[in-house]
Amino acid sequence: MTALFAFIGATSVWSAGQTIVVVGDSLSNGHGMRIEQSWVSKLEDRLKTEGYGYEVINASISGDTTSGGLARLPQILELHQPTIVIIELGGNDGLLGQPVSSLRANLAAMIELTQSQGAAVVLTGIQIPPNYGPMYTEALANIYPDLADEFNISLVAFLMKDVALNAELMQSDRIHPNARGNDVMLENVWAVLMGML
Repeated sequence: MTALFAFIGATSVWSAGQTIVVVGDSLSNGHGMRIEQSWVSKLEDRLKTEGYGYEVINASISGDTTSGGLARLPQILELHQPTIVIIELGGNDGLLGQPVSSLRANLAAMIELTQSQGAAVVLTGIQIPPNYGPMYTEALANIYPDLADEFNISLVAFLMKDVALNAELMQSDRIHPNARGNDVMLENVWAVLMGML
């Protein structure tokens, strides 16, 4: 009888049929590493280890921008019917010097579209080097908390917190995190995501 109750308790934690989709760029698709070293793959492993029955779909593409993510999103939502969508985009827009207003509008449209399909959103904040001056850099960084407040969604304040300025956690290009850096990024995401599971 005790074993039966233990089994029932374990299965109640298992959220069968639920899906988390990550829509991102090279920071999420394992650029320069084996796929299993990316924070997204590590997230799926963590969910399984801790007994959460979520499938994780990595819909991230190196070099993608917010406009690209927005264009791809309807098909992603239709195909996977996710419970949670993690949006990790904007870094490439910033490095290309795209207008902050366009970046914000694209992210807002992605959030609205995801919410209209009944899925929760986690937005991951991005910061870029001050190549285009401090005003541009600050304006871009502020988009993420502003959108989180406007749409009442969960926010990872800075995906690369404790990673970006640590050379030991970055690849030789000084842009992409290495496997150890992805471990830290996973913890940054997990601290927000765990309360939604």
